[in-house]
Amino acid sequence: MQKGHCLCGDVQYEFDETQVGFGLHCHCKDCQRVTGSGKATVIMFPLDAVSISGEYKTFASLGFEGSHVSRGFCPTCGSQMFTFVDELPGQIFIKAGGMEDTSWLAVETTCWTSTARDWLPADSGTACFEMNPGL
Repeated sequence: MQKGHCLCGDVQYEFDETQVGFGLHCHCKDCQRVTGSGKATVIMFPLDAVSISGEYKTFASLGFEGSHVSRGFCPTCGSQMFTFVDELPGQIFIKAGGMEDTSWLAVETTCWTSTARDWLPADSGTACFEMNPGL
């Protein structure tokens, strides 16, 4: 089991890393705005492989290709932690930056290369998609 938490520690989580779906760098404009950077690195898991303690809030928005996205964050420190996509029921994306140990992690995919910033180009060592990969 692996662990992670927000900046202030009010929201914590544990997950079974052997249940990982895949790791993904996302360069979409929403992820850029949410992270304040050029991309978000998120890891997909089955929801039942993750245990969350503490109260988090969500902000819902419509993704660029029409998906219904809810982003979970700590209401105390504002740390962005989770992403839920209605069209992918039973799945959770965890932002890699909040994980205590990422030595086991591999990122195989980069999406939204079409909106990647010049100062943070897409990782050409991964499978690259101009928009969302077909999940």
